[in-house]
Amino acid sequence: MMKGRSKVHQHYYSTDPKSLSKPQFLETIVRGVPLRLKTDTGVFSKDKIDKGSRLLAETVLVNRDDHILDLGCGYGVIGLTLAALAPEGQVLLVDVNTRSLELAQENAKLNGLTNVNFRFSDGFTAVEETFDLIVTNPPIRAGKGVYYPFVDGAFDHLRSGGRFAAVVQTKQGAKSFAQKIETVFGNVETLAKSGGYRILLAIK
Repeated sequence: MMKGRSKVHQHYYSTDPKSLSKPQFLETIVRGVPLRLKTDTGVFSKDKIDKGSRLLAETVLVNRDDHILDLGCGYGVIGLTLAALAPEGQVLLVDVNTRSLELAQENAKLNGLTNVNFRFSDGFTAVEETFDLIVTNPPIRAGKGVYYPFVDGAFDHLRSGGRFAAVVQTKQGAKSFAQKIETVFGNVETLAKSGGYRILLAIK
């Protein structure tokens, strides 16, 4: 295993973070949705809302009755925002990091969101359902071998007409990731660009 990959794996992409728990709370508004979020060590972007996650949550099309998958949900920024925007739908939040999943569950309760479910899953390994929308802020630093399968899995788990939306930093391989998406879906567009991030969208 490469040294750089190992460092990332021991951070937020670790199944069971060993870092000492030091919980804290963030308060924010995303797409008009006020959120109080508990975060902790060993999870992605623990000290502030990640710009890419915010951009994805603020720009992707959401219907009130969508069935949505948040793939690699972290402590729930994207999935919980979309759950609030789809009150007649359901959102499944999955992650390989158990601490992140526990935080996402707590944050759903903190924000009174009940149309959500949670599941431990390494990518799509524990996901069988199909969805109207799949969103992800993939662990780019974990390597293409980890996040490229997200694209193939998304295609297999989307209903006809379903949307796949992903955020990636322009300097961290957005062009090649877009090419991967287009190869699998036959289409891809840049839905939004801001602060060095791109939202890539594909339709099945």
